[in-house]
This record gives sequence, C-alpha cells and structure tokens, in this order.
Amino acid sequence: MNFIDMLRGATAENNSLLCVGLDPEPTRFPAGIQGDPRKIYDFCAAIVDATADLVCAFKPQIAYFAAHSAEDQLERLMQHMRANAPKVPVILDAKRGDIGSTAEQYAKEAFERYGADAVTLSPFMGFDSIEPYLAYHGKGAFLLCRTSNPGGDDLQNQRLASIEGQPLMYEHVARLAQGPWNKNGQLGLVVGATYPQEIERVRAIAPTLPLLIPGVGAQGGDAAATVRAGLRNDGPIIVNSSRAVLYASQGADFAAAARTAAQHTRAVLEASRSR
Repeated sequence: MNFIDMLRGATAENNSLLCVGLDPEPTRFPAGIQGDPRKIYDFCAAIVDATADLVCAFKPQIAYFAAHSAEDQLERLMQHMRANAPKVPVILDAKRGDIGSTAEQYAKEAFERYGADAVTLSPFMGFDSIEPYLAYHGKGAFLLCRTSNPGGDDLQNQRLASIEGQPLMYEHVARLAQGPWNKNGQLGLVVGATYPQEIERVRAIAPTLPLLIPGVGAQGGDAAATVRAGLRNDGPIIVNSSRAVLYASQGADFAAAARTAAQHTRAVLEASRSR
C-alpha cells in the first residue's frame, strides 16, 4: 500500500486529522526516567501505544534521536510502530536537502534503514535534490513550502521577479510540487498552522496534494482555522502536534495524559470539518 492510501485509510479508520510528532527531549521526561536518553524508545513507544487509534500519522523528528546517539532506538521505534500500528503511516521528519549520490544515501536512510512511509525535504537545491526519493515508488516526500517559524519570511515570502506573475517563493514551490515535479504523485507540502491565510493560498495552488501542517499546540496555531483553510478540494491534511501531546504530564500518568491531549486535539479538528 502506498503512502497516500495509508494516509487516507488511517484518516478514515481513526476519524482523525491528527499527527503526533515524536520529538523526545529527555529533560522533559517524567520522573523516574527524566534526563535519561537511554529511555527515549520507552517513552516514545508508550506515547505511540496510547495514541495509535487517535491519529492519521506519526512523525518522529530524527534530530531528537541523533543528538543523543539514539538512532538505534529510532530503528526500534519504527519497528514498534510497524508492528503495533501497521495501518498508521510514519513520516520521518528529516528535512534533508542535497544532490546526487548524497541524496540517494539520505533516501536510503529514510526508506530502507528506517522504513519510513514518507520524509520531509528542503527543496532549495532544486528538483535533482528531490528526485532520488521519488525512485522509491509509493513513498511520500513533503517539501518545505510555507513553514511555521517567523524566519520563514526571509525567503519563502519573497517575490521572484524573474518568473512570470512574480509569485512569492512559497507559491512557486507549491506550483512545482503540484505540477512538473510530482511525476509519480508522491509529493506533499509542509505549511505552518501559524499562517492560515497562506495555507488557503497553498491549497488553491495545490488542490490535490497532502499538506503536512505543524504548529498546532505549543506553537500557537489555530486548529479550527487550519482545518478550514486546508481541507478543501480532494487534498488531505495532516495536522501535527508534538509537545502539547508528549508532555501533557511529567508524572507516571504521562501516557494517559498524552492520550487525553490527543483526544482533545482530534475532537477540535473533527469539529472544524463541518464549520
């Protein structure tokens, strides 16, 4: 089953637009394992088990594992998700961006070593930095388009005077992803929940692409506005929340608290569908 089919299936079966981001920070772990990077797998697996029936995707952020030399724990976690939540797609948040043989190695890392269903990429170096990932048919690739951080304005919100109509850079990325770059129907876009008007603009340019939307929860994105802006036409949306779910409690009840937080966010997103 390809990534898009998995995503649509999990969205329907779990009645959910929510993606839980797995960004483990040992200093924020609950008492008993706090500050212990050897417990990253245990913490994340507990979150997965508590929320697997509430989400349309999981999104582990590779830097939170690599910073603690915990790539082996990420491998175990990917295997755990595949065994215990086999219908939920996993997006490896890596934001890679390189060309040629190096991009081929990054693609191999994401799809062969970790077995991800999709990966996040930077499109700044052009299509030849994206193409090696598309060789893995059925896998997804989300291109950074209009990100949730304030510094995104530095490049993404600048006009491209050399292109007809002088589109903003993020608009140009969206057009490329919807059009000539999307040779096998594998591409999606990353757009931040902190910019609902830009989500609406991206959706108008790319009506069929899946949108990965971070920024709901701790970053302050409006969940209802996000759904109204992105859930148009036939393109699916994946609304990510990380810290608000992961660190809902620092007590022994952390997994149960994560489930409660995920249930609340899912309910808000679902209620926004009909508004």
